[in-house]
Amino acid sequence: MKILTINAGSSSMKFSVMEIPENKELVNGYFQRIGIEGSFYDVKMNGEKMHHDVVLTNHLEALECVKKELIDLGVVKSLDEIDAVGHRLVHGGEEFKESTLITDDVIEACKKFTKLAPLHNPAMLACIEASKEAFKDTPMVAVFDTSFHQSMDAVNYLYPVPYEWYTKYGVRKYGFHGTSHKFINREISRELNRDDLKVISCHIGSGASICAINAGKVVDTSMGFSPMTGIMMGTRPGDVDPSVVPYVAEQANMSVDEVMTALNKHSGLEGICGKSDSRDVEDGIKAGDELCILAQKMYVRRIANYIAMYNNELEGADVICLTAGVGENSKQTRVEILEAIKSLGVKIDEAKNDFRGEFRLISSDDSKIPVYVVPTNEELMIAIDTYNIINK
Repeated sequence: MKILTINAGSSSMKFSVMEIPENKELVNGYFQRIGIEGSFYDVKMNGEKMHHDVVLTNHLEALECVKKELIDLGVVKSLDEIDAVGHRLVHGGEEFKESTLITDDVIEACKKFTKLAPLHNPAMLACIEASKEAFKDTPMVAVFDTSFHQSMDAVNYLYPVPYEWYTKYGVRKYGFHGTSHKFINREISRELNRDDLKVISCHIGSGASICAINAGKVVDTSMGFSPMTGIMMGTRPGDVDPSVVPYVAEQANMSVDEVMTALNKHSGLEGICGKSDSRDVEDGIKAGDELCILAQKMYVRRIANYIAMYNNELEGADVICLTAGVGENSKQTRVEILEAIKSLGVKIDEAKNDFRGEFRLISSDDSKIPVYVVPTNEELMIAIDTYNIINK
């Protein structure tokens, strides 16, 4: 079965075509600056990358380019060969505890969650509507970032605030990066041939979250009501006292929206050292930049503290997994994280750690908890979920 996956942002869109159940990627692409001057997209197939500068005013035009590329590159002879389309949606609230076939009722239900994900869900819903035009009569599946975390118990997903905030307004921890954490748990469980693993999954990229999983059920996760909380990220602060918002608004003569924008887009690593990309931070450290050194120490400390907390919640993890841009590719950050959790009996093997972007064990033989680097593949997880839903 050939499955097209769509992962839309407000001004971007990733796509891939996967053959499932063979789990074979045929092509992938990334559209950027949709609706903004200087829009373009890249397509990668058989190891070859092709760049296209093109005017894209909306996601429907991007999907028209996808259709053309699939034919021109010979991925399919006819668009009828696309058996299904899988869409990533950031938020499914409490209503969607698993991926689901997209119907008009599902779309209407998802519109309710726009207020919970105002930066992401509108673009994703618009992309679904555009896909219905571009791929008529093709079944489509919604894969939610929040659904994997819906197995959390109330003791962890509720905040200690007035209970009616939850019952009336839906104020609770939802968690994000669920598609990635689900994939990581799947891969490490297959590698170790166990379905009862207690896993600490660390999705460490520009956006970052940590998830405690017990036998496939989420125990706790670092992101909360929004993707802002938890560990320090590229441009987001992670956990911060909410009293900061009205205080800074008054002191700096800023609106609440302006303060929230600063927290979302100009905090984290960027807020401390002016660099949001971990690679630039590491370059700054090599050059002796004191703020880069400080930012990295803060970053590693917060990741380590969450790992230690979740090890406690799991009453001893069976395995720790590092993934996403930093987790898969930064050898130095991996060393620093494992050094920061040595009190858990974790030990790194420097020789094993000398690589980027592969599935490998990096802890030493006498490490109390084995640590793996597990490359994530959200597009494959979307395709697998789509395949399973369609086959039902």
